[in-house]
Amino acid sequence: MSPPVYPPASADIAQSRKNLAPDTHDAFQRFSQAVFAAGALDPKVKQLIAVAVAHVTQCPYCITGHTKAAMRKGATEQEVMEAIWVAAEMRAGGAYAHAALAITAMHQHAAG
Repeated sequence: MSPPVYPPASADIAQSRKNLAPDTHDAFQRFSQAVFAAGALDPKVKQLIAVAVAHVTQCPYCITGHTKAAMRKGATEQEVMEAIWVAAEMRAGGAYAHAALAITAMHQHAAG
C-alpha cells in the first residue's frame, strides 16, 4: 500500500509550523480567531461556510477541522451535509457558467 498523500495532522507538525515563522503563525491565529468570532454571522454559520469552502478548496485538514468545529458549535449532521451540497452546486455551477468560454471559442473557430 502506498503512503498517504497527506500526512496526519500532529502536534509536531503544528509546532514546526510555529517554530519556523512564529510571528506569522501568531498573526494567523489571531486572524482566524477574529474571523470565526460572533459577529453579523454566528459562529455556527461561519463554521458551516468554512465546511463548504473547504470542500471546494479540497483541503482535507480543513474539511475535518471545520466539520468538527461546526458540530461543536451546534451544527447537525444534516446542516453539515447541506453545506457540502451547496459547495457541490457552486463548484458545478462554475463549470456550467464557464461553458460560455468554450461555446464562444467554438463559435469563433466555426466562423474561421
